[in-house]
Amino acid sequence: MIRECIAKLVRSEDLLPEEAEEAMTEIMSGKASDAQIASFITALRMKGETVEEITAFASVMRKFCIRINPSINDRLVDTCGTGGDSVKTFNVSTIAALIAAGAGVYVAKHGNRSVTSKCGSADLLEALGFNLNMSPEAVKNSIESIGIGFMFAPVFHPAMKYAVGPRREIGIRTVFNILGPLTNPAGANAQLLGVCEKHLLKPVANVLKNLGVESAMVVYGSDGLDEISITGRTSVFLVSNGKIVSKYIKPEDFGLKRVDKDHIQISSKEESVRTALDILRNRKGDEKLISKRNMALMNAAAAIFLGGKAKNLSEAFEIARESLESGVAYDKLRELIKYSGGDMTVLEEFEKNV
Repeated sequence: MIRECIAKLVRSEDLLPEEAEEAMTEIMSGKASDAQIASFITALRMKGETVEEITAFASVMRKFCIRINPSINDRLVDTCGTGGDSVKTFNVSTIAALIAAGAGVYVAKHGNRSVTSKCGSADLLEALGFNLNMSPEAVKNSIESIGIGFMFAPVFHPAMKYAVGPRREIGIRTVFNILGPLTNPAGANAQLLGVCEKHLLKPVANVLKNLGVESAMVVYGSDGLDEISITGRTSVFLVSNGKIVSKYIKPEDFGLKRVDKDHIQISSKEESVRTALDILRNRKGDEKLISKRNMALMNAAAAIFLGGKAKNLSEAFEIARESLESGVAYDKLRELIKYSGGDMTVLEEFEKNV
């Protein structure tokens, strides 16, 4: 089937949902060759992916991933973006997830190592002593016991190994960059999902609706950020109860001033780790650190709102601030590393020196 699908894509014809499902099933089951996979995802990128195609691909990937079902009586939130922005910011989504967890939101954080940024979620947590290779059952228990768990994509998506080589060889952004955030293994029913290209906002929002996500914000920040930005206006598509509404979020909505993008940039993985610890330990710092802290709070506020813990973003922002300033957010980091069976001495060494 994948050969027939490649031929259709080369003719700029959209795939039927069942064709898209069959093609992705061949990829995920190891039946497609590297050449076929590379041709397929390249032709698809050149044609442009439809909502129906992405929905079909995501549905298949969800079937092939290792699923967990945490027993909680609340919304389960993920903060995961497509990556690929060119600004090289600090790791916003992981810090926001910890702040949200400190505010009582159940978080199933899905992530991987960096592809384009200086430091991905997995890179950051590993550098702090977290054990990335937690078993799925242990991650489930972590979410239930301490309110947050981290799902390292290679552990939960073993079938993705078949696409790794072709993706690396062609070196362009493909549909798989979009699919990662759409295939949360814990079935998170609320998502803060950042995209690095504005044209993806509406399609991704529609895919989330098709997949049955209850509450979501698909965001595209100024300067091409896949986060809610403090540098300017953020475009948002809000998914709620099967409806989609577009809006904008501005720093001024939170009583904050806009800043230049150099205030939120970092130059290395080490700086990203230091920044995360400075924010989570509530160190005051200079204007640039304050800007990064406020941007993390803006994104945490969105996660708290999506998790149903606040009526609006302004209220959620104050809840996020309390989580951070009280030290509860940092406690969540310590609990997460300890629960993973990670190396607490790594974090303790940072605590002495940062």
